[in-house]
Amino acid sequence: MQFPHPDIHCLTSALLLAALLGTASSAFATDADVHRRELAAALRQIEALDRFIATVASSYQPAAGERYYFDHARLRKDVQRVRAGIHDYLTPPRAQPRDPVELLGDYRQSVRPSDAEEAR
Repeated sequence: MQFPHPDIHCLTSALLLAALLGTASSAFATDADVHRRELAAALRQIEALDRFIATVASSYQPAAGERYYFDHARLRKDVQRVRAGIHDYLTPPRAQPRDPVELLGDYRQSVRPSDAEEAR
């Protein structure tokens, strides 16, 4: 099967392999900062890949009667999903502050609790 843009496959393979190898090698590292830096680098590579795919997709026109064509939109969605997963890992949501319990504010009582029990 002939692909219309063989460069996209080479670049896609190279970038994803580099990202995976960087992540795999960092799994053995003990320094969490190294791991985060490597994931951030993979994220930048994935963003470059997404821009490249968008550029190629804008100029790609399947030939009339072509049986198969490359689905750039599906690839971009997958790349964006991977990017979102790494981004979510690198920037976890912060815990939301709890709602404070409303304070009553009036601490003065007219009758002491012990006096109220004696009156009964």
